[in-house]
Amino acid sequence: MGQEQALPQLGGEVFLTDGGLETDLIFHHGVDLPSFASFPLHDDPDGLALLRDYFADYVRIGEEHGFGLVLETATWRANRDWGDLLGYDAVALRDVNRSAVELVAGLGAAADTTVVVSGCLGPRGDAYTDLGSMSDVEAEEYHQPQIDALADAGVDLVGAYTLTNVDEAVGIVRAAGNRRVPVAVSFTVETDGRLPDSTALGDAVAEVDRRTGAAAAYFLVNCAHPDHLSGPALDPAPAIARVRGVRANASRQSHAELDESTELDDGDPGEFGELLAQLHGQRGTVSILGGCCGTDRRHVEQVARTLRGSG
Repeated sequence: MGQEQALPQLGGEVFLTDGGLETDLIFHHGVDLPSFASFPLHDDPDGLALLRDYFADYVRIGEEHGFGLVLETATWRANRDWGDLLGYDAVALRDVNRSAVELVAGLGAAADTTVVVSGCLGPRGDAYTDLGSMSDVEAEEYHQPQIDALADAGVDLVGAYTLTNVDEAVGIVRAAGNRRVPVAVSFTVETDGRLPDSTALGDAVAEVDRRTGAAAAYFLVNCAHPDHLSGPALDPAPAIARVRGVRANASRQSHAELDESTELDDGDPGEFGELLAQLHGQRGTVSILGGCCGTDRRHVEQVARTLRGSG
């Protein structure tokens, strides 16, 4: 409870997030992101300027529409295995994680709205198909260095996104606990509203809580269209009350379809805003709202406009 009370996004008001950073950079800005990794942009002056402009757009949306923001650092791939592929050793990874926090924290400090700096973690393996290649103990050891780097840089919390399995989530929660930094866990679900291994979302949340003493500050769902959350994903299971946020895809396509697509499916930003506003209206505790693959500032601004228009 202490962690929850310290996080403003859990105070009852809606907080917005940014959108789909990687797809926005690739399809709208023509940026080459090897291994779908955005963190190397911090080490390039032009890339750093692009990231600064990207986050500044969302700060403007929050300021203009009167919403707080939870902004994730561009470090989803900044862990050991992906770092090795891109030529980053342990020291370089630590430095780039710190630089990513400094960028977002600097924008937040100058913003005329509340900005929560979340240090973003991604899965060790593929975000769509890795159903659990590590035990919870191995996951704790694997993710600890990145969590240490983000905590040392001063994040408000760490956010683990696009997780596909319970063991990795448990390890991340324990690693965050080792540093006494709040942690939010976000699972991804398929078109049927279940994790890729067919586990029900409520069951996954309940199992992580059971094995960690409910140490996570809260849970989210990301990388799924709002339609995929209308059935079993957000069923009445008691554990679903722990799901406080949704970062949704613009597309209704499955993960397999998106993985093979060479064109961006950015959906309808207006409809996207309506669907997330409706989701919040149906479940008021789901109050951290934003985008994932295929979304950009247009989609998040439509969420803000729709919420303000509906009062």
